[in-house]
Amino acid sequence: MGKDLLYTAEGPIAFLTINRESRRNAISQEMITALLAHLDRVDQNSDIRAVCITGTGDRAFCSGADLAVTLTNTQDRLQGARNYAKLLKKMSHFGKPLVARVNGPCLAGGLGLMLSCDIVIARDDAYFCTPEVNVGIFPMMVGALLYQNVGRKKAVEMVLTGRKVAAREAEDMGLITRAVSPPDLDKVVRETLDLLSNKSPIGTRIGKKAFRAMMDMDFDHAVDYLCEALGKIIETEDAVEGMAAFIEKRKPNFQGK
Repeated sequence: MGKDLLYTAEGPIAFLTINRESRRNAISQEMITALLAHLDRVDQNSDIRAVCITGTGDRAFCSGADLAVTLTNTQDRLQGARNYAKLLKKMSHFGKPLVARVNGPCLAGGLGLMLSCDIVIARDDAYFCTPEVNVGIFPMMVGALLYQNVGRKKAVEMVLTGRKVAAREAEDMGLITRAVSPPDLDKVVRETLDLLSNKSPIGTRIGKKAFRAMMDMDFDHAVDYLCEALGKIIETEDAVEGMAAFIEKRKPNFQGK
């Protein structure tokens, strides 16, 4: 579905690859449409238990919106932004684990895609920045994700200066999960995806939804809410299977029920 985005599946793992290497994997409307459609399909596919998002080549993970297209769209320049916002919300509410394989620099709107993933594994020679300020605009939607993932002072510095943040610093400030050497990138990503795909699909879905909901709650409300969410997980067949497997010292056979 769309040459700007490639889809492949290997067992329980789906790979969604931005396929615009000549444009440093810039975001196109075709790519957004395809990614939205694939996420819907993958979410309904019980055979898929984890998703990896990456870009082709090593020039960039994603360089953000394709300004050459944005600037020539004189009819409704905000429509593309609305579609991008829809994608960020879709990814934020996605029920299966999303892993970003950051194969190169990650800029502007690409940062939003990356931060919408649950786990981010990046090459240690990659960098991250929000350069919108350099062309007179501001990383508006990305800002919502920055504020959720890093401290306010670090987030403000990034959006006001547009400076490049090296991968090791990004790891230290919580912008990414882990920075690894380029030769180790695929190995670490695959190990992570394998770990995720062996977990209970329904337990993961309930857990992700609960943690997302409790983010804006006060402590007492959050603890009570999560206690009720735990009750829902305990009632699943996967929870029964998981506890039985633990007692019997065997690998659980999760069915997502």
